[in-house]
Amino acid sequence: MAPRSRSLALAALGSAAAYAAWSRYRAARPAALPPALPGRRERLDTARAGGVSLYGSAEAEGTPLLLVHSINAAASAYEVRPLYLHYRTRRPVYALDLPGFGFSERSRRLYTPRLMVEAIHAVAGTIRARHGGVPLDAVALSLSAAYLARAVLERPDAYRSLGLISPTGFDARLSGEGPPDGHRGRDGVRDALDVPILGRALFDALVSRPSMRFFLQKTFGSARIDEGLLEYDQATAHQPGAEHAPFCFVAGHLFPTDTTRLYEDLRLPVWMIHGERGDFVDFHRAPRFADRPNWRIERLPTGAFPHFERPDAVTARYDAFLAAITAPPA
Repeated sequence: MAPRSRSLALAALGSAAAYAAWSRYRAARPAALPPALPGRRERLDTARAGGVSLYGSAEAEGTPLLLVHSINAAASAYEVRPLYLHYRTRRPVYALDLPGFGFSERSRRLYTPRLMVEAIHAVAGTIRARHGGVPLDAVALSLSAAYLARAVLERPDAYRSLGLISPTGFDARLSGEGPPDGHRGRDGVRDALDVPILGRALFDALVSRPSMRFFLQKTFGSARIDEGLLEYDQATAHQPGAEHAPFCFVAGHLFPTDTTRLYEDLRLPVWMIHGERGDFVDFHRAPRFADRPNWRIERLPTGAFPHFERPDAVTARYDAFLAAITAPPA
């Protein structure tokens, strides 16, 4: 190696080591994560998904509603906050932190769709046991829509209806008719990312405030993001172990191979809503489901999180869907 090249390589290595050291010892990380939602928060010790955090507000009567957040570098139950706040005075409402996020277990392990489905099974079972075993209504965001769809197919008696907000799997890239219950993970990518100290340094750069604002603007399709969501994303992404699930996300382990098949097999009432702006609004395969009698598909002039931008419109449409499926026959 030429002297100049050797000097540049050593300088780059030194910079990487310095940044890793700063990330390890100097990067600001909150000592405690505040709750994402009001109400009771508890930790369920599950056999297959580890410790799972569950928020609940059960003062009102009615059919319980389960809300499931999306998957990204800083996901948490805060992503369903507008829906949770709206419904907590109208019916029992619950929201979980999926494994690897929020207050749930963030251990260094392989995070896959199966792990997420097991967490949903455990939470749904707990909720039903507290409400006389009645079937639930459930709503999921983005990639988690596929996990919820699988949970519904595996335990159809546990659910009355399924809501999908900006669900993944209706574009050419992430639709799937591959092996059932599989994932798109590349172990080599995850191993390269998940290197102690250096991996955390890389993650800290990924979830820096400018980077996080950039990705939220892509999600909202606008510079007018929800600032409360940004602040909570900052807090949750700088907790110990926060990098493990996102590394599996980046490496593909959290993307199912059979998403399209899951949606096609659904027989219970399905409500789907999505936006029109931003980087996550490709739903060109949605028309194949629009004519199905159990599906209702709607859209709003928003980004991928319409419940943050137009909460009244989203809840009104969802309530109309539920009223239609529960109305007595004419």
